Amino acid sequence: MGRNETHGNDAADRKRRRLKRAVVAVLVVLAGILMIGIAAIIAVSAGHPAPLRDAEDAIIPGSVSERVSVQIGGIPQGMFIQSADPANPVLLFLHGGPGMTEFFMEQNYPTGLEHHFTMVWWEQRGAGMSFSADIPPETMTMQQMIADTIEVADYLRARFGQDRILLFGHSWGSYLGIQVAAAAPDRFLAYVGMAQIVNQLRSEVMAHDYLLSAYRARGDRAMVRRLEAAPVSMEDGLSPAWMRVRDRAMHSAGVGHTRDIDSVITGIFLPVWRERAYTVMDKINVWRGKLWSRPFFWENLLRDDLQVRLTEFEVPVYFFVGRHDYTANPTLSRAYFEAIQAPTKGFYVFESSAHSPLFEEPERATEILLNDVVRGMNALADLR
Repeated sequence: MGRNETHGNDAADRKRRRLKRAVVAVLVVLAGILMIGIAAIIAVSAGHPAPLRDAEDAIIPGSVSERVSVQIGGIPQGMFIQSADPANPVLLFLHGGPGMTEFFMEQNYPTGLEHHFTMVWWEQRGAGMSFSADIPPETMTMQQMIADTIEVADYLRARFGQDRILLFGHSWGSYLGIQVAAAAPDRFLAYVGMAQIVNQLRSEVMAHDYLLSAYRARGDRAMVRRLEAAPVSMEDGLSPAWMRVRDRAMHSAGVGHTRDIDSVITGIFLPVWRERAYTVMDKINVWRGKLWSRPFFWENLLRDDLQVRLTEFEVPVYFFVGRHDYTANPTLSRAYFEAIQAPTKGFYVFESSAHSPLFEEPERATEILLNDVVRGMNALADLR
């Protein structure tokens, strides 16, 4: 072997060793970053809500702030209960989705309702803390969800010694909640529907039309092309392309979950991972539950029209709608409201809100709850 050849082999070996060391160094750095990330997630995953504190940062004597697991409908189901005074009226919050919990919203959009009500953030069958791979799929029915909600209400009525409680449904939770209010009026003081779903397929068609018009006016040709290639119709339903572009288009236009959420990642995904009341497994199950729950209910939710089949109620009915909501169109909610017969009813438009008025304008929402809903009145309503 010649001298030049030997020298060349040595140089190649040195180059391979340098490359190997560089790869190892990169892997070590990445492993370090991963470990730091895991440690950070664990550090903000205590698995229990913080105690309630007063203006001086002292824990409020006699207050409640806990996570509870209760046997509901044959399976353990979780909820957070927070109250400055457990004698306050119980408010059972039904989250959206299907399968998308909302307790984490308190992190970025605090409502302060726990100082006026005994707030119950129940996580429904198959969602978040109530998700389990062992849940029988055949129990994921509308009838079972209604029965679960009634059973949760009965647990709360017994625990807090209140004959009737408030029922508050958001989005999918409003679709579930209004059916519960009709099925078991003796359990509830009143029903509040926020972003009340009525005929969701028609709402999706209206959203598609609005977004096309809005992005054409902006001159956003790329988004216009995507929307044009993502048809929605009453006859054919929702195209896969629409489901891919829907959230991005709504949030970028300020008509999605809230006016200021610009993406699902920054507005929902990351806040869930920062929620200290969850364990790491809870946080994983939020997303497992969302993906698992949706197919059981989505198509029936789309095709149903509540205005055709459910308009008579024995409890007061209140609707909170955001002026800028195109997830559940407020025009449809208003038409449904006008068709409803109830002992008392009130319709409230939140001018600065999209899909989540309680979180976007909590002061006004609280005022309405305390002065109208609890008292069975509608003095503050935009429409009676």
